[in-house]
Amino acid sequence: MPAGSSKKRERQYEHIKDSAEKRGMSEGRAKEMAARTVNKERARSGEAKSSSKASTRDPKSAPQRGGQRSHSGAQGPTRDQLYEEAKKKNIEGRSTMNKQELRNALGR
Repeated sequence: MPAGSSKKRERQYEHIKDSAEKRGMSEGRAKEMAARTVNKERARSGEAKSSSKASTRDPKSAPQRGGQRSHSGAQGPTRDQLYEEAKKKNIEGRSTMNKQELRNALGR
């Protein structure tokens, strides 16, 4: 946590870190994620001395988004992620499908 953080932000950091570790994330990665999340919330609320445009322009906070941006990068989910989804939906022939064919079979 950055020096001078409020008690609320310290509790928030610990809560996020502990939750991530319970989900199986490594301690180092959990600390990094918690720090980034708390720092972004500090920037959004005007508690930070400086902040990036991305931190302040986003209309929804990370908890409000609830994973909305997951796997929505330039190329979307990986072939393996699509395969796992197809497996859950019992789509036949999935093992021989490429990424585009899996997208089509899943209706994406």
